[in-house]
Amino acid sequence: MSKFGELIETNVPVLLDFYAERDSACKMMHPVLRDVAAALGDKARVIKIDVEKNTALAEALRVKGLPTLMIYKEGEMKWRQSGEQDATTLIDLVKEYV
Repeated sequence: MSKFGELIETNVPVLLDFYAERDSACKMMHPVLRDVAAALGDKARVIKIDVEKNTALAEALRVKGLPTLMIYKEGEMKWRQSGEQDATTLIDLVKEYV
């Protein structure tokens, strides 16, 4: 959990994607997140977190549906939603916190 704190305690927005490899909706989000990361460059970070390898963190954050996306800035959750999103929507959301 201390590593998680280090990830989200930044002054740039962090988009977290909680996913599972075997989930088809999560697999469909991979190229979308790649596009988001490319579009935002160093203005934000995109981090993927495998819920099967990070069960304690997923439980602590009450991640139920997959994929679950969250935006953090300076350690504070700014936005959260479960389900697929398109790249344009995610880019616009993250830009609100740049």
